Amino acid sequence: MPASLGTLYGIGVGPGDPDLLTIKATKVLADVDIVLAASSTKNDYSTALSIAQPHMKGNVEVVQLGFPMTRDEKVLMEAWKHNAKIVADLLKQGKSCAFLTLGDPLIYSTFGYLKRTLEALDTNFDICVVPGITSYQASAARTGTILCESGENLLLASGVRATEDTKNLLSHVDNAVILKTYKNFAELKNLLQETDRKESAIFISRLGMDGEIIARNIDDAPEKPHYFSHMIIPVKK
Repeated sequence: MPASLGTLYGIGVGPGDPDLLTIKATKVLADVDIVLAASSTKNDYSTALSIAQPHMKGNVEVVQLGFPMTRDEKVLMEAWKHNAKIVADLLKQGKSCAFLTLGDPLIYSTFGYLKRTLEALDTNFDICVVPGITSYQASAARTGTILCESGENLLLASGVRATEDTKNLLSHVDNAVILKTYKNFAELKNLLQETDRKESAIFISRLGMDGEIIARNIDDAPEKPHYFSHMIIPVKK
């Protein structure tokens, strides 16, 4: 048994293009003992793993961590505890592990849950976060959209909450980004109309991947967007 614990790295692999990983992320991936990839319990496919693959050692061990696609908090908590114990055992063996996550590890990411659950098991684990380029940063660059400047503010919101609260926020910010627009898309479009933000909104789906969609007219977006979809809503100028 090694005298010291291994390190867990939360690696942000960016929005989809393998070239958008940071230099630090590629260095970690080229050195770790184990790569951890989250996937649905229904299959073992991981988009984050496919993005990171070109930067991984050819013989590196990949451990799949399965998570059920459910909103049942009890079921999800049990899955997190189960997977956290798997990671904890690897770290106790002195293994260095890289947990892959789309975008940035600390923004709407599964890594945040793993980090919190691991720390509840043992606060002595060495956890290092390697930030990644977010989908909205990449789409802003792709569309030439200024996210914020001077004294402007920027709202980062989730489409899961297409409520009056979201309407109120959109009414009082300069610029906004709404992630997870695969949820409640019709309601989100109504909110944009009600807050006079529809005209400036840009819809982006599967950026840098096959099937990419960039719609500067929200009405041109699919009625049921893909899971990897978001909107940028710049202030009118």
